[in-house]
Amino acid sequence: MKRDAIQVSVLQRRLKSITEEMGLTLLRTTRSPILNEARDFVTGLYDAKGRMLEQTEYIPVLAFALQPACENVVRFFGDDIHPGDVILHNDVFSGGNQNNDVAVFKPIFDGKTLVAWAACKGHQADIGGAVPGGYNPEAREVWQEALRIPAVKVLERGKLRRDVWNLIFANIRLKIVEEDIKAQIGGCTVGERGFHELLARFGRPTLQRLLEDLFDSSEQMVRSEIAAIPDGRYRGDSTVFYDGVTDGSTMQIALAVTVQGNGITFDFSGSSPQTPGFVNAPHAATASALLLTFLMLINPEIPHNAGILRPIKIINPEGSFLNARFPAATTFGNSITGPTSDAVFRAMAQALPKVVTAGWNRFLGFAVSGDDPRHANHRRYADILFLSLKGGSGATHGADGYDHIGLINCAGGILAQDYEMFEIHNPHLLRKHEYLSDSAGAGQWRGGLGVETEFEMLGDNVTGVAFGDGIEEAARAFGFFGGGAGSRNAIVLTYPDGSQRRVKSKEIIRGIPPGTVFHQLAGGGGGYGDAFDRPAELVATDVRAGVVSVQAAGEDYGVVVDAGNGVVDTAGTARLRARRKPRSTA
Repeated sequence: MKRDAIQVSVLQRRLKSITEEMGLTLLRTTRSPILNEARDFVTGLYDAKGRMLEQTEYIPVLAFALQPACENVVRFFGDDIHPGDVILHNDVFSGGNQNNDVAVFKPIFDGKTLVAWAACKGHQADIGGAVPGGYNPEAREVWQEALRIPAVKVLERGKLRRDVWNLIFANIRLKIVEEDIKAQIGGCTVGERGFHELLARFGRPTLQRLLEDLFDSSEQMVRSEIAAIPDGRYRGDSTVFYDGVTDGSTMQIALAVTVQGNGITFDFSGSSPQTPGFVNAPHAATASALLLTFLMLINPEIPHNAGILRPIKIINPEGSFLNARFPAATTFGNSITGPTSDAVFRAMAQALPKVVTAGWNRFLGFAVSGDDPRHANHRRYADILFLSLKGGSGATHGADGYDHIGLINCAGGILAQDYEMFEIHNPHLLRKHEYLSDSAGAGQWRGGLGVETEFEMLGDNVTGVAFGDGIEEAARAFGFFGGGAGSRNAIVLTYPDGSQRRVKSKEIIRGIPPGTVFHQLAGGGGGYGDAFDRPAELVATDVRAGVVSVQAAGEDYGVVVDAGNGVVDTAGTARLRARRKPRSTA
């Protein structure tokens, strides 16, 4: 039967709207700021085999984080799946991407026939393990990181399994997590209802035919994009800094990309072996990092479903730090997305020089937990400081990088954590949050700006966990084709007695006293092209805005700007650009 392209397109948009409605449900019903402020979750619909029908990714690194887990659920339970069942899963050794990212699956039936799944996955404020919040740089095995949840039913045929539910949440510190999982179940119920409406509209045979046509259509779109890339073998590499165990250690990502006709292979063979610490990734996290980056290089209108995976082959040998063997600690895996993207961009720059972006600011996160003295019972709190970690993106041909967009794996922009909600949820007093001057890598198109954040920590029994990669000079966001590197990341704690502690990229800091001032610099993105080719007036505009200094305008861009009125000295600029060469970073 000939494909009905219009009906397929209408169905795809309806599937998308259902997953968006599921997402809105989570935004309105979850309680943790990690979910309702930072939007660290994904919603999706999957067919009976677990193949992705559509997703809405509120954070990019979760773009392909549910299908492997859903396929595992299908394999594990087989025919023992019934209407009213609800299944939880987070296990990184059976399709999960990170232990804190807990998935909820709800089967969808047409009569007695399983036809689809609704699913939500969100980063939970706590997931057990040795350290509140789930990030443990001291972990040496998975049991020290989190409560592992292989596929398990918490509702069976619509009835709560209280013993299983209590077992899970007895091992999680914060009551808020239990409430957020209930919200995710509600999101899945919204997805189930929406899919039933599709069944009523099309009928099962027609709907299943249209879904197969949707897979085929998406596959053809991706194959067409790949066919436009010159055939060849392209290599790119990247470095991850400090495994959390041995100071000065590095891990190498080796990537070979082979384009042949309308198919593409990404081969990570030769990457460093898994580490003894938590700087490892399960395969699902690496695959998601790779795919979200590749999708940035092709048509952004391609629907997200299992069809787009068909032309793509991923080789990721088990035992490397990108596909660690059981029982390795792997919580840092999502955060290796930045270095993985760097390797992809470096490889594809050889084939798509005007499509790739320069380097994005590397991740430097800080999670806090403790007791909130504003509450009579000193309520426990935990938060990942999304507010302060979002640096700039890399520039591309024809466009500057985005300012304060955040990490490539969790881009969300400046409003990812509202200031008032930040202070309501946490016993913190925000003092400063602004663009960081001279943080963007110089270029014909400059990188996105980073940010500077400062707040006073007023909680009791506070523990801070640094988990990042990007404080080293070599970790700065790289420039492309003559563009400069972005600025470095840094976190400094100033204690009430005036002493300071410069935080390592991976460490636990216990007993942070009330009155400590937290100060973070999130670096900018890399620049693209020769900075001396940037129009002088654009440089002057940044000078007047205070995001490029007069000194940097002269040194990096060869533009002389009057410090008093911010006006370009045209003659001085011409002389400076004529006699000096720009500093460049390949």
